[in-house]
Amino acid sequence: MSDVRIFQPTKNAMQSGRATLGTWVLEHEPKAARRADPLMGWIGSSDTSSQVRLRFDSRNEAVAYAKNNGLSYSVSEPKARRLQPKDYAANFAFDRIR
Repeated sequence: MSDVRIFQPTKNAMQSGRATLGTWVLEHEPKAARRADPLMGWIGSSDTSSQVRLRFDSRNEAVAYAKNNGLSYSVSEPKARRLQPKDYAANFAFDRIR
């Protein structure tokens, strides 16, 4: 089991641009289960390291940080983005599916 996981976060639904997608994130794996607070109902954990998310400019920097601090890590590679080229004339094509 790894201590941390390194990944490249995806764009959320509220973003339209792709400017901030080049960063890599290092986050600790949870060591304690989350539970609901009986009084307020908030979800919490006694593990404070799960709140830490470090951002790096490259994958190699994140891996180097994990190695320097003696953390075992797993790297999740991002999926390749598939583009479907479209043009305005395709809206009026005769073979368009209705």
